Amino acid sequence: MATRITVEATVNAPIGRVWEYWNEPEHITKWAFASDDWHCPAAENDLRKGGTFSSTMAAKDGSFSFDFGGVYDDVEAEEYIAYTIGDGRKVTVKFSSEDGHSTHIVETFEAEGTNPVEMQQAGWQAILNNFKKYTEGK
Repeated sequence: MATRITVEATVNAPIGRVWEYWNEPEHITKWAFASDDWHCPAAENDLRKGGTFSSTMAAKDGSFSFDFGGVYDDVEAEEYIAYTIGDGRKVTVKFSSEDGHSTHIVETFEAEGTNPVEMQQAGWQAILNNFKKYTEGK
């Protein structure tokens, strides 16, 4: 049984904006990376059950890049996304409106077997924190 890791954040923005910025490629490219020396030069998203998504994460110095992608297993607008990453791991993302002005995001994913759990959690949390920073700055 795979180890499951959870990261979460409360974004000071209404759920409609959070949902749009999480899912629209023109926004994904602005936040889908863990640190300032990386970026996301390309993103595609077909947000529906059976639809696919892909984001290219790349070091700004050109030394390394990879595509992060998969297939959606379930989508409930402004509430829930479940998907399977290309390597077969499962991910869920839950969105809940808090008072109409902020949105709580809980993202749970199955750990991969190469890197320490703490490193994986820190990386996914950094990306989620980058999303929060980008969304709140708009």
